[in-house]
Amino acid sequence: MMKRFCVHVSMWMILAVMIFAPMPAFSGSPESDEPIKITLHDWTGQLVTSHLMGQVLQSMGYHIKYVTADYIAQFAGLESGDLHLAMEIWETTGKQAMLKSLATGKTEDLGETGLFAKEEWWYPAYMKEKCPGLPDWKALNKCAELFATPETSPKGRYLCAPVTWGGFDEERVKALGLNYEVVHAGTDAALFAELTSAYQRKAPILLWVYTPHWVPIKYKGEWIKFPEYTDKCYEDPSWGSNPKMAYDCGKPAGWIKKVAWAGLKDKWPGAHKAIKAFHIENKEMGEMIAKIDLDGEKLEKVVAEYLKTHEAVWKEWVK
Repeated sequence: MMKRFCVHVSMWMILAVMIFAPMPAFSGSPESDEPIKITLHDWTGQLVTSHLMGQVLQSMGYHIKYVTADYIAQFAGLESGDLHLAMEIWETTGKQAMLKSLATGKTEDLGETGLFAKEEWWYPAYMKEKCPGLPDWKALNKCAELFATPETSPKGRYLCAPVTWGGFDEERVKALGLNYEVVHAGTDAALFAELTSAYQRKAPILLWVYTPHWVPIKYKGEWIKFPEYTDKCYEDPSWGSNPKMAYDCGKPAGWIKKVAWAGLKDKWPGAHKAIKAFHIENKEMGEMIAKIDLDGEKLEKVVAEYLKTHEAVWKEWVK
């Protein structure tokens, strides 16, 4: 009788484990039906990474909501839990804001995306003959009139990214004593439309270019070589050639990270694991950006094609 009772108890225990144990997320049973809110910004590559991750999470059964947000200001939403995931924080422009946010304990660094970031002042190769000292930053003032426009003359014009991207270029101009006016493009598309027009006419242009992107692939050119970045350059005014001002160096280059609301790991642990595993290379990203920006393909189509042809890659993220 005792043996039969023990058998029944064991069977009930096994059944209880089968019923109440959490199902793996990829089976279509998310830990919460609430949507994971992924931020969208105003450059194509970030839209690609966000939708790549979003579509993979949807394949796991999660509900996804995309929310347009300011690149730097989004950290307030991530800290409050109103936003849940930012797929691209660039070391080049977002490092300081990210570290400040992580220090609150309300956000979490989910690791690198695999992309290597570089963004800096850039000029087409044909400008090197007109300004022989390039790419040394010290040649910029000698060529300021060459890069000037009627609106900025006698100062040169540096066509900067949208103001929400950060980057400290106004501070850099002052700290290095550059005779240039920083003019912000309204959008990512406007920035590179102007480059395309100038390149076709072999006209002078100096602008913000970044990678991963199609520009360094399609057009020959070089980044300006500023004094090499160190953390002290941004934090300690006494560092560098200008003892009274910070930012007397170039931008940092390096990682692009994923940052999430700290509560994501507890609310959606399966998604948390997949996001941490997300990885993509610059070449693949550059090709997708080119299809969208140059070939006019729809973002959703490009992302879907990548997921179809790289199934073995993203299946590793959801293991």
